[in-house]
Amino acid sequence: MGDGNARQRKRRGRPRGRHARQGLPEVSLRRDAVGLRDVLFQSVTSMAPGAAIAVSIPAGAAFAGGALPLSVLIALVACLFTASSVAELARHLPSAGSVAAYSSRGLHPVVGYVVAWVYLLVEALVPALLLVQLGFTVAGTAHQEWPGYPQNLWWPWVLAGAAVIAVTGYYGIRAAARLGTVLGAFEVLVFVVFAGLLIAHAGRHNTLTVFGTAHTPAAHEGVGGVIAGSVYTVLAFAGFEAAAPLAEETRDPRRTLRRAVLGSALAIGLLFILTTYAMTVFYGPDAFDAFGASGAASWDGVARASFGAFWVLVFLAVVNSTIANANAAANASTRTAFALGRVGVFPRSFARLHPVHRSPVVGLLVQCLAAPAAALGLGFAYGPDTAFLLLATVVVTAIISVYLLTNLACAGYFLRRRRAEFRPVRHLLFPVLGIAAFTPALLTAAGLPVFSFVTELTAPVSFAGAVVALWSAAGLVIAVVLWRRHPDRLAATGLVHLDQESP
Repeated sequence: MGDGNARQRKRRGRPRGRHARQGLPEVSLRRDAVGLRDVLFQSVTSMAPGAAIAVSIPAGAAFAGGALPLSVLIALVACLFTASSVAELARHLPSAGSVAAYSSRGLHPVVGYVVAWVYLLVEALVPALLLVQLGFTVAGTAHQEWPGYPQNLWWPWVLAGAAVIAVTGYYGIRAAARLGTVLGAFEVLVFVVFAGLLIAHAGRHNTLTVFGTAHTPAAHEGVGGVIAGSVYTVLAFAGFEAAAPLAEETRDPRRTLRRAVLGSALAIGLLFILTTYAMTVFYGPDAFDAFGASGAASWDGVARASFGAFWVLVFLAVVNSTIANANAAANASTRTAFALGRVGVFPRSFARLHPVHRSPVVGLLVQCLAAPAAALGLGFAYGPDTAFLLLATVVVTAIISVYLLTNLACAGYFLRRRRAEFRPVRHLLFPVLGIAAFTPALLTAAGLPVFSFVTELTAPVSFAGAVVALWSAAGLVIAVVLWRRHPDRLAATGLVHLDQESP
């Protein structure tokens, strides 16, 4: 028995498949550790539905007014085009490198590396962004309820949130996925129940006219206001791709990841439509252009004024959403860094796994040091509110860039490598429509005044575009050097490291 176990361990440590042919060490995450429910909630929590409903989506109300439900519906359709591209690629290229592997195989290994480099920036900064939000949300609410609590005492909550993410991540993907499932289910349930209460209280004021242009504000009348609102609300959908980096730890990944990516985008999109409709008809469509993320005309304000202690559940759902999203981002960033370290295009220490929990311990350590450092550094330098806006702008600008290249990669992969399986609608039309949908969102997120409804950013938030551009340029330089010196390593970013690999 002992000799059998020893032989089995030895076999597991040997290079196999394409790894063996390229002389690279075989390092495996825990296979078959999670299923559809777990990876579905990995994407769901990465979309942060609670925070999106309460904070992100109301940003479109000033433009769409009472037609905001229609804007959200349009944003959902637009998002599904890109989700389809990710799902199609995940079905054929289940890899911890996810978007890096897609662009490497669909476009070029240099592009794949740059995409990975930018995606690492996104997923490394998302926890910092959410920890800042956790800090000022809890501190602000505590100060509102108990004036003796200092509103500027936000930073201990940053450290507390970072500790939760670190401990959960250390114990492996099963623990992290279970936490995500519980937290994600809670925030979804709270807002579904709240939406039901709003619709019931609206009574005869329930109307489908909010899915037309009748209630757009005077400053943004008609279809133009609806489109402007959808550009802002589409930003709330970011994160649906986060299931993809768990490919090597997922049971039946080719089938499961496709369902998780599409399922999360569709399910949370429908939740966004439901909750936006409910609040619009309750608050009043013709006055909804005044609705926002704070004050009396907000989810928190309505809950406090009309539903008594229910505001506590809304508060807990938003807090819960920040922790769940940060946890999901840490899962994605550590797996992406692991994939790059494994093939030698990132420090190989990032491929080091815990001997028992199979968690990428070095990546987790770096993530759990960098996130609170960025949150505290920017928070103390500019204040937590401004730090949040700066980090959010960097993250959204970077992730939309990744989405645009992933759409291109989908078309390239099926045209170049899977021509027999190429479907014009799914593999060309949908990617083109995904690019068309996210390009205005990218310009809006970066604050470039291409459209009349785009608000030009001010410093330091306006630095976000330069940060993403410089980071991307640095990644391109590194990729070109690697391509000249170690082309085999760079090409390996597109490999599928499962026992049964894609041809």
